[in-house]
Amino acid sequence: MLARLLATAMLIAVPVAAQEAAPAPAPAAPPKLIVTISVDQFSADLFAAYRPYFTGGLARMARGVVFSSGYQSHAATETCPGHSTILTGSRPARSGIVANDWVDLKTAREDKTVYCAEDERVPGSTSDKYTVSPLHLLVPTLGDRMKAATPATRVVSVSGKDRAAVMMGGKSADQIWWWGGKGFVSYTGTAEAPIVARANAAITAQLAKPQPALALPDYCKPRDVAVTAGSRTVGTGRFAREAGDARAFRASPEMDGATLALAAAFFEEMKLGLGEATDVLIVGASATDYVGHGYGTEGTEMCLQLTSLDRDLGAFFDVLDRSGVDYQVVLTADHGGHDLPERNVMHGITDAARAQTGLSSKPMSDKVAAKLKLGEKRLLWGGNFGDIYVDPALKPKLRAKVMAEAIAQYRAHPQVAAVFTGEEIMATPSPSGPPESWTLIQRVRASYYPGRSGDFYVSLKPRITPIPVPGGAVATHGSIWDYDRRVPILFWRKGVTPFDQPNGVETVDILPTLASVIGLPIDPASIDGRCLDLDASAGSSCR
Repeated sequence: MLARLLATAMLIAVPVAAQEAAPAPAPAAPPKLIVTISVDQFSADLFAAYRPYFTGGLARMARGVVFSSGYQSHAATETCPGHSTILTGSRPARSGIVANDWVDLKTAREDKTVYCAEDERVPGSTSDKYTVSPLHLLVPTLGDRMKAATPATRVVSVSGKDRAAVMMGGKSADQIWWWGGKGFVSYTGTAEAPIVARANAAITAQLAKPQPALALPDYCKPRDVAVTAGSRTVGTGRFAREAGDARAFRASPEMDGATLALAAAFFEEMKLGLGEATDVLIVGASATDYVGHGYGTEGTEMCLQLTSLDRDLGAFFDVLDRSGVDYQVVLTADHGGHDLPERNVMHGITDAARAQTGLSSKPMSDKVAAKLKLGEKRLLWGGNFGDIYVDPALKPKLRAKVMAEAIAQYRAHPQVAAVFTGEEIMATPSPSGPPESWTLIQRVRASYYPGRSGDFYVSLKPRITPIPVPGGAVATHGSIWDYDRRVPILFWRKGVTPFDQPNGVETVDILPTLASVIGLPIDPASIDGRCLDLDASAGSSCR
């Protein structure tokens, strides 16, 4: 079954059932299965651009309840914080997942960088060679809450990235698997389940074969324009792959096909949705992010990726449909994304640029040390934007001088939009109201967790890409701006009347919305989100 589904998901276009036109109230009984799908770096802009061309699974989602202006409302628009919001109802300021990585200068190990989904207490570990763990997630997920209320609930989380699987799956998932480089893996000490062994065998066979270039649909052809970024040329790729090239496999539609195939296999093997309790199946489709980083968002590569994902999701939903299980789907993204500046300039955005190398914390630290005559001492840690950390070992008066000088240097930089101190951020009330109207410091406040976040926060100006020299990555995300914050939030369930809601909502609203659908009580004070009404009639799905 798995090998056949892999072939189906990767190679065959699948017809989709016609839209049900008759208006109806939301189903009264709770669904037997919650399916949560995160498409990494699937911005609201990409959804809008390709929506007319979807014919498979994404077309089905676009015919459901559509919140086209969903927001990863916080400033840290990265994979780990974004995934942590989807099924916890909590912003990073509550969940503690403030970034993919943060700096802990007081940690005992030599490597002071901490990865969001690791246990840094493991001897010999580093932020690159880490032991995957949900340790840093401070709040429960939907699956955790459901299993606490009804132990018979089963939770399965499968993703192309460990941090996506962990942050959505939580601490009590029955099965949690992610791509490990050449196959799917799980926590240290977890035996390879037979179903995963079969999946990995099928993937190994697939990898051993070369992948021919994909055919370019007519609607992709206008995007077939070469763009030079440093030593790279992008914009015209078609995902031809040499035999055995696992890295190319990961950054292609094949990766999502394999992930969805494994999720479908778990669904069938475990008979999810057929037990006494409502189950949860979580899928992290990661390839769109790898494609966005490696090629940008506007070339043939992204067009082919989304075309293939649409088809793969159609095949996945067909498997669920054939079971007869009543399932509720939500599809969203962990963050948006921004195209490479070279193509933006070609398209008339003349202020698009790459960040200057002097913005990085090390050269800025050297500049501050020289100004204060402190020799070659390292004073600052962090990247070239976002959280910046000041050496905690400095004496208080000197530390204050270093921080003041560093902030002055960043604020004077022509590519910097704003700098906020930790004190300023914490003095700002937790934001509420439409996320599109939040001030910059409110966006940072939603990401700020004392002890993990920096001593101050640096925001680059819009359209500044924080990759000074393009290499393996030519484009990215992570900014405070709406092109990185806006994502679609799409709900579908058989029998629900579709509608579009263009007003801004948040990804933290997903948890209370699903909890209401299944009748799971949630203390509103324990989360940041609110229930979204999925009922197009005068009734309400929010109980």
